Amino acid sequence: MSVRPTHRLVVGKALVFGAVLVLAAPGISYADTVAATVRTPGATLGPTSTFSEISTHADCGSGLISGGGIDQAVGTGSAAPGNHVNGTEPSPDGSTEYTGSTGVVGTDVTHWLGIGGSGGAVNSSFSTTPYAVCFTSSLIDHTQVVMNDLAGPTSAATVGLTVATCPSGTRLLGGGARTTPAGVGSLKPAASYPTFDNAAHDYGQKAAADGETNPDSWAAVGWNGGGGGSTNTTYAYAICSGSGIDVSGTTVTVRYTEVSGPNSADTGLTATVGCGANDGTLVSGGAAISGGSVTTTDFTGPGSGGDHLNGSYPSDSSGNPVADATTTAAYWTASTHTGGAGSTTNHSDVWALCADDGV
Repeated sequence: MSVRPTHRLVVGKALVFGAVLVLAAPGISYADTVAATVRTPGATLGPTSTFSEISTHADCGSGLISGGGIDQAVGTGSAAPGNHVNGTEPSPDGSTEYTGSTGVVGTDVTHWLGIGGSGGAVNSSFSTTPYAVCFTSSLIDHTQVVMNDLAGPTSAATVGLTVATCPSGTRLLGGGARTTPAGVGSLKPAASYPTFDNAAHDYGQKAAADGETNPDSWAAVGWNGGGGGSTNTTYAYAICSGSGIDVSGTTVTVRYTEVSGPNSADTGLTATVGCGANDGTLVSGGAAISGGSVTTTDFTGPGSGGDHLNGSYPSDSSGNPVADATTTAAYWTASTHTGGAGSTTNHSDVWALCADDGV
């Protein structure tokens, strides 16, 4: 099922103030407008064994990532719920992960990782496709990655929410989420979304709402459906403009929609939202499977332990992933899936971030 867009149509938090970024050249660079290209290498098969994961990457041939995404194939039959997103995140080289110290962990990143994990069942149709959204023109010509992490969740059917916040005076462009270890098959990110470090959004526990502008933080929610795992960790990544760049004329607009479901056992759903005519260029997006009302109440997990994400990616208006080197993507899609049990409380949430330099 695909929902068309309504437009165009325990908490951890990393705060970084006054972070220093060495620029390649002094001063401010100017461009006529924001332009972005989507790059993807296509699908990588797997995982082929239970309680494991595969990692694949999309790379910017030119420009810097503003965000990225992931899409998975699950096949049919009883094993279909076994494939789930384990991570969608920036990388310095296409293989290394930012999982060490928190704070500003990288600058001018050009690679995006898509990590697919398996639970207690696999089939030959499992695959993961990563997507990188690459700036090809923008006032923002330097970027930085902020990471924060949280130990957990370890208990069954509980969430662990952590927030990465951009340095003061910068713009949030996108973000990602990761959970480890892969051997805990019930552990996965249930949400990856833009938010604000303020009381109105309960410091990241409430997501950015449709039409809000210039969010400053990115939240990641780990969901442990079956419990267990003493070393479980949830990571949040924020892609921010580089320090020393004048972003006063740049506006990042949030587009968001929420739909009910999926609620039947072993079923999937997509939800799609797009940038409005005056919003500028799509630069990233986010996705969640939740208990609903994520922009007005603190995040709650989905109704069943096996519920998970299968995708968060740039798309057309019908929710189809875009092809490599697409320069006109204006929509973002969330792909959600239930496990082996049904629920009456699930919701699918999707965000698009749209940037305009105001020139």
